[in-house]
Amino acid sequence: MKNMKSYKENIARLKQSVAVLFGHPANKAPNIIYNTISIFILANWFWSKASRAEAKPAPKEIMADPAPAPQTLTPQFCFSTVALRDFLRISRSSIDDSITQNLNALVTPSTEGFDPSSTATRNPRPLHSRRISPTACQNFKNSVLFPSWQARSDVLNYCASVATSPDPDDPDLLQRQVESARERERVVDERLDPYSARFFPKEPRTEQLAAIVRQERGVEAIIRARTWGLVKERCGGVAADWEEALNEWRRLKEKP
Repeated sequence: MKNMKSYKENIARLKQSVAVLFGHPANKAPNIIYNTISIFILANWFWSKASRAEAKPAPKEIMADPAPAPQTLTPQFCFSTVALRDFLRISRSSIDDSITQNLNALVTPSTEGFDPSSTATRNPRPLHSRRISPTACQNFKNSVLFPSWQARSDVLNYCASVATSPDPDDPDLLQRQVESARERERVVDERLDPYSARFFPKEPRTEQLAAIVRQERGVEAIIRARTWGLVKERCGGVAADWEEALNEWRRLKEKP
């Protein structure tokens, strides 16, 4: 509203100036002249507004925060495989799957100073090839990367212990016992049907959970190896193996 009021005031002053210039009263000034000039002023106003909008700096890449681990681990969380896999997926996507963006967020060009080699080539070095300061790398590993890995390891280790523990609350336990008793009472003549003697009881949910944990641990090893390779490339001076680096972080964290 303020800009439009200023625009109308400029048009009124324009009419006065055109009237004086051509010797006409203000209400009889040549319309084509001040209409043309007013269109030019309006176009210039829109152009300047658009230029200011385009001049806004591009948003900086922001480093992701580690996905929070479940506050209370329970057997039900593990047996609810959807919840377990959702936690792993969200944690991996926020840290490991976007590791390049997270590392780029650590680069601060304004503090690096002028690099004379940047003018030697037509295309400057891409952001993903720049080395990151050792301090920024160490802070990222200690506060984001390793805590995220440790949270996932804690969840998988807990669920692995649940999978190897007795499960008296298994809702399918009674059904399996009935099926086993029925199978023992069944009389089978393998001469008539050699496949009739085969019995496939329903797999307990602890065995299903154990299979999922083994699978997710394999996926975790692949993802961490890929992530650590990119960290080594951008940071340098880090341990050759991600397991060695994670164990060293654990030892330092346990020190009083």
